[in-house]
Amino acid sequence: MTTTMPALTFEWPPRSSRNPPGEDARRSIVHALALGLVWTAVAAGAIVFTEPAPVDLLTVIMIVLLPVIGLVAIKPGLIVFLSIWLAAAAAAFVASAFSTDVARSTIHSGISVYLYVGAFVFAAFVARRPVLHTRLVLHAYQWAAVIAATAGIIGYFGIIPGASDLFTKFSRASGTFKDPNVYGPFLVPALVYVLHQVLTRPLLRIAVPAAMLMLLGLGILLSFSRGAWINLAVAVAIYGYFSFVCARTNRHRLKMLVLSLIGACVIGAALFAATQIDEIGRLLQDRAQLSQSYDEGPEGRFGGHEKAKKLIIENPLGLGAGSFTSAYHHEDVHNVYLSMFLNAGWLGGLIFALMCGLTTLYGLRHVFKRTASQALFLVAYAAFVGNVVEGFVVDIDHWRHFYLLMALVWGLMLGDRRIATLRTHEPRRPAKILPAVLVMRPRRPARIVGPARRRLTLVPGPSPRRPKLLGRAVTRIGPR
Repeated sequence: MTTTMPALTFEWPPRSSRNPPGEDARRSIVHALALGLVWTAVAAGAIVFTEPAPVDLLTVIMIVLLPVIGLVAIKPGLIVFLSIWLAAAAAAFVASAFSTDVARSTIHSGISVYLYVGAFVFAAFVARRPVLHTRLVLHAYQWAAVIAATAGIIGYFGIIPGASDLFTKFSRASGTFKDPNVYGPFLVPALVYVLHQVLTRPLLRIAVPAAMLMLLGLGILLSFSRGAWINLAVAVAIYGYFSFVCARTNRHRLKMLVLSLIGACVIGAALFAATQIDEIGRLLQDRAQLSQSYDEGPEGRFGGHEKAKKLIIENPLGLGAGSFTSAYHHEDVHNVYLSMFLNAGWLGGLIFALMCGLTTLYGLRHVFKRTASQALFLVAYAAFVGNVVEGFVVDIDHWRHFYLLMALVWGLMLGDRRIATLRTHEPRRPAKILPAVLVMRPRRPARIVGPARRRLTLVPGPSPRRPKLLGRAVTRIGPR
């Protein structure tokens, strides 16, 4: 006689202490409003005419609100992430004591703390629900970039009276930013995300992303920022290469090749048409040179690099933000890694370089993991590495989108470690260019022959029956 024991279940919270029906609805409304706040905060990053900008107020509200309502997942790795950045901020405050303008350096260090904490909260927000929250952030960023690019194009061509004075600087498109050298790089992550949409969506649904791709590309071109062009080239190259290598099917690889060829032809035709405009052609020819006249000489950009290196060696605790331009050189260092050593001493400079390097290396390892967010991670990672490379020619330590991209990378690495096993996403045959670990499973189930109490030998072959032995499913047991 068989007796069946009742199943034991454990529920938390207990039914008696659960929220009343109306409270769950109210909580859902609060969560929806919070998600709307995050979307608005990211989209507001397109409007930076003044400092502080509207995005800063919204981000501060988000930093306080998201942990309170439980839309963050604070993991041990993120606590280490924040601790390292706060150590860099502490080093910057120490360096501010040696500054020629202590108040200015202290304010600069305080803004750094705000950016570090904001990156931590964004990363925890992404780790909470990696795919959904990353799509939310990238969607808002996409439309922010479209708004900024549209403003820059309108201002550059003078489509609206008075727009040139508002949306251009130094005969270059600046959009809704104060500096063309920030406006151009801001558009790059959105362009990579739109490129991802073009390559992954069905052909009948790529018209809108393709139009956005052309708009963002024109906006970056009209910024005439050499750093933005380098950033774009690196980000697109990384995204294109790893998308091709990690593609699930050869059909998708073929689609990428065809669309890439078509895109290359369109870009070539657009550049040829742009060069026919005298002003654009002249600026393109001038800005395309690796070295400008103001880069040469002891008072040029390269001369400033040499001065910064000597000052770094002589001042291990740093000089504080702003001291280099006020006492030693007429312009900024234009190299974020040298600049961080001056602003925060050896400790702060090493931490900044270390975080950029670790994020790049650990992200490269995560690129090949078959997670549900693999494609979105590749977008964020490619755009982040583009900014890291651009840091060699410009100061990016206070770029909001740089820390947003770093937050996306860390949030996805720590929040989405589950390997995607959906059969619909598995390739029917292993790709030849992928590692040999992608092998096919045998189509026919294995059967067990030989004595059940001794060593069992697996022999492939079909089986008509699947009896049970000691609670384990087997196909056939041979004679003793």
